[in-house]
Amino acid sequence: MDELFAPPTEQWRRLSPRYASMKRVSVLIGWGIFALIVMTPLVVWAPWWVSVAVGVALLVLVAWRYVRQGRLAASWGYAERDDELYVTHGLWFRHLSIVPYGRMQVVEVSSGPVMRHFGLARVQLVTASASTDASIPGLTADDAIALRDRLTERAQHRQAGL
Repeated sequence: MDELFAPPTEQWRRLSPRYASMKRVSVLIGWGIFALIVMTPLVVWAPWWVSVAVGVALLVLVAWRYVRQGRLAASWGYAERDDELYVTHGLWFRHLSIVPYGRMQVVEVSSGPVMRHFGLARVQLVTASASTDASIPGLTADDAIALRDRLTERAQHRQAGL
């Protein structure tokens, strides 16, 4: 089944390892706040065994989500071919998008405060199709700049809408 999501001749380029670190920190912060909100009334009003059971369940869930972020980040990949860009991602539900350079209209580079803290950026490809999901998160700033420049150059050579 992996051949279905493999580029024909290229090797996948992967995201920066810092992307998995960023996602793990997000899991700890987000789920930590959620656990605090859930556990506070339980500790105050519920029997002790209910608090312990819910606390253990939350710890297991957070640990599973924390570990899973590494595999989720590793599932992302992209490959540049002569005429199109391949983007793949997903663990349970695998996705493969193939974007012809001639169909690209806009190449966007974005980076929010958390991504900037980790030195990361996202490259988003906009095409005429509303259903195209051609986004590559977790690139280092240098990789995002280089990819942006290569994509716009290739799109211009194919007389795309850039």
